[in-house]
This record gives sequence, C-alpha cells and structure tokens, in this order.
Amino acid sequence: MDWLERTAKLRQWTRSGTRAPHKPLLLLYALGRFQHDTDAALRYTAVEEDLQRLLTEFGPPRKTSPAYPFHHLVNDGVWEVRTDRGPGSPGSGVRDLRETGAAGRLAPDLRAELRRDPSLLGRMARLLLDLHFPPSLHDDLCEAVGLEPELAETERMSSVPRQRDRRMRELVLTAYEYRCAFCGYDGRIGAVPVGLEAAHVRWWAFDGPDDVDNGLCLCSLHHKLFDKGVLGIGDGHRILVSQRFVGHSPAAHTHVTALAGRPLVGPQPGTPSVADSHRAWHTAEVFQGSPRPDGAPGPTRP
Repeated sequence: MDWLERTAKLRQWTRSGTRAPHKPLLLLYALGRFQHDTDAALRYTAVEEDLQRLLTEFGPPRKTSPAYPFHHLVNDGVWEVRTDRGPGSPGSGVRDLRETGAAGRLAPDLRAELRRDPSLLGRMARLLLDLHFPPSLHDDLCEAVGLEPELAETERMSSVPRQRDRRMRELVLTAYEYRCAFCGYDGRIGAVPVGLEAAHVRWWAFDGPDDVDNGLCLCSLHHKLFDKGVLGIGDGHRILVSQRFVGHSPAAHTHVTALAGRPLVGPQPGTPSVADSHRAWHTAEVFQGSPRPDGAPGPTRP
C-alpha cells in the first residue's frame, strides 16, 4: 500500500482554490502524537480544543469545526474512530462525537507500517506541509502539532507533483529593488541581502505560479504576518491590516498597525504588480477578518 499516495490524495472539498486543510491538520496532529505514543487513541473531547486551535491558526478565515475531519478522515483509509458502542464514527456532529466517547487514531495498517519504517512518518509530514501550507509556516506547524523540529528540514518529497522555480526569488527581489514591499527594509551584509524573502501571494500549494505578478519582496517579519493573514493587499495595492491583530507596544504600531492604508513599496517601473486574481485569493483564503481603517492610531499610554 502506498501511504504517500494516500496522503497526497486526501479527499477535500475544493472549489476555485478554496482552502480546506481540515484533514491535513488532523493527520499532522495524529502523526505528532504517534511520534510520542504509538498506541494512544485520541479521544475527541480531549483533543477538540487543540484541533480547533490549529484550524483557527492555520486554517482559512472561516468558522469550522474539528468534528468534520475527525469523522470524514476515516474515508481516506488512514484513520479509524471507535466509540463506547464499538468501531465506527457516529457522524460529524460535535454532540455525537462528545456523547459517544469517540476516539480516533491512525489506521492499524498505517501504524504497523510506521513502526516498521520510522522514516515514513517524516515523509508523510513533509508531503502534507508541502502540499497544503507555505514554507514560512512549516516550522510553526511542526511545533504546534508536536512533530520533532528536524522534520521541517527533511528533503522535499519527489512525489510533490510540481517543483518550484528557483529563479523566482531573484526575479521578485530584483523587481522590488531588494526592499520589503510593506516597510521598505533593505538590509545587506556587503552585497548580500539579509532578511528579505520572496513571498507567494497565492500560495504555491494552491496553484500559485512562480511569477513576478504573484510575488512580493518581504522582510522575514512581514512575510510571516502576510502568510498568517495579519497583512494583506487591498484595492489600489494598499496594505491591509487585520482588525484581529492586537499589539499595544510602539513596535507593534510601527511595524504593523501603522501600515494600514499605505501603498506598497514597488515594484519598479516596467515590472508587473501583483495580479488582482492572486490578491483576491489571498484576501478570501488567508487574510483574517476585516481590515483596520487607514491611519490606525498608535498605542495608548497608561
């Protein structure tokens, strides 16, 4: 049985690039728990808060329930559920899972194969990360689900159907003249830029192309905040800052809230700016909540 193929083909609700990482997040969480206890079952009532936190932090900006993947992942052959009544999931209702004592764990054949070949766990985790999340979030996700940090450094899987264009970073940084499009940071050591990265607006994992009009040159801080949905791009290529972001320090105001409404820095003339279709995808699938009004006030002093 090809467990990597099953991992790559998890059945998810998709339409026009809509994000639905419910099953990948649950499977990553289960792999993390298996790494520390190969026999433990995950009782729904005991892990519900953890799974909801993962969906809130790494899922799309829409309300969702961990009950959905807890029940439906069974259909992919990698997960099983038992209740106080015996084997089988009672359904995807939160109340049903709670009241029947539902507990899930990796399917028996998969557990046996992971014990026989421990490297499979890392390969499955890497595949899930590559197929569903941007690289800037991989380390955070490994930590959140309890996977050992070295998994984030494993070699990219050859079974990922697309390969990144390594030229994109240089093309994007050149287009933005080696300046962060949000704050203008342009640090170097000698001739080498430091702390500058090429960010995909529409994530590569969701068919975002390795093109300049799908890229931004961002400093490391703003790249992470962009992929977490704290920052976005609005009409007129002006910066959006989520109302859900909370930061009371002068640094949080200077580096985040004060950016609301500012125009992007770059790209240079003759270079395509971010395409409206990619900008719209990020706003719908990544940006969190509503944007702050332009010129958000600074922190109040006690």
